[in-house]
Amino acid sequence: MFKQLFAALSMSLQTLPQRLGASSVIVIGIAGVVAVLVSVLAMGAGFKHTLADSGRADRAIILRGGSDAELNSNLTRADIDTISNAPGLAKDASGKALLSNELVTVVNVPKADTGTDANVTLRGVGLKLAEVRPELRIVDGRMFHPAVRELIAGTGAVKQFRGLTVGSVLHLRNAEWTVTGTFTSNGDVHESELLADVDTVGSSVERNGYSSAIALLTSAADFTRFKDALTTDPQLKVDVQREPEYYAAQSKALTKAINVVGNTVAIIMAIGAMFGALNSMYSAVAARGLEIATLRAIGFGALPVLLSVMIESLLLSLLGGVIGASLAWLFFNGHSVSTLGGAFAQVVFQLTVTRALIISGIIWACVIGLLGGFFPALRAARLPVAEALRAA
Repeated sequence: MFKQLFAALSMSLQTLPQRLGASSVIVIGIAGVVAVLVSVLAMGAGFKHTLADSGRADRAIILRGGSDAELNSNLTRADIDTISNAPGLAKDASGKALLSNELVTVVNVPKADTGTDANVTLRGVGLKLAEVRPELRIVDGRMFHPAVRELIAGTGAVKQFRGLTVGSVLHLRNAEWTVTGTFTSNGDVHESELLADVDTVGSSVERNGYSSAIALLTSAADFTRFKDALTTDPQLKVDVQREPEYYAAQSKALTKAINVVGNTVAIIMAIGAMFGALNSMYSAVAARGLEIATLRAIGFGALPVLLSVMIESLLLSLLGGVIGASLAWLFFNGHSVSTLGGAFAQVVFQLTVTRALIISGIIWACVIGLLGGFFPALRAARLPVAEALRAA
């Protein structure tokens, strides 16, 4: 049987140049399905990766009790004083708590490509920012000065929005703000933001409190002790989370929506590609009617003929899958985009074509090829020899 299968498959592949048009329909159709699927899901992977990289296990974020995001949280100055005395909180050389009290608001900044206004996060940060977030580095210009309307912009925001280069002046909240520097922070969500002095931001938006507090712990193991001290304190009503857990929760809804949309679009396109494969393989079987009949007449079994047709369909689909995944990686991997995510303003992230997405796309291609080749292969295996010879 294996000798017959090899012989039938060899003959089938040798005649492919004569059926180039029909074969191309399968390859191009499936390449399109895989390219769209992988590129759309790369959005979800990139967004999740960006937010997953935001935060450290030894840092905690404190929000008002019942708040699910910084934008709808409020902490008073008294709350901050109480939090700064909690056990497990790291201290600097002078004994002061490494705590950044932060205020988050949204401002309008024009997008670089369209010029239309987009929501961008303006984050007021405390004086301990550099010690609480050591991954933040100024790559151009200088840090902002407190008590003046100066800010620094993340590299992601600089790429996606206008007027954020060093020395630019922005009109935000009825005031002029000067961009003094550009920063990176290991590719996390904060690279989509603008950072400024928390008290200056507070006076600009007429708020006397804060949105959150970011605490650097003495170690990741001290989180439970730190959390228990705050959540059991009768003076406080707060929620305490590890930073990675907080940002993972923020990314969950949008990542799920992107995956649902991507898979839905891929399924619709896959159905079209499968029918294209069916039509092409039926045409291939019809074109090879005499060849198949001759093989059956000289003793070839039905199973080798069936398998040879299915393998041909599978190989063409595999080729389409590889081409589609390659195109998605070539044109979309690393491409910067921005989107409105959950309670966030615009988040800038890079499309990430992962190995898992490439493998998933190729598996989709193979499944489409097998489904598209099965019924034509079954017809070829059941084709009566005498009928095929008369038709030829």
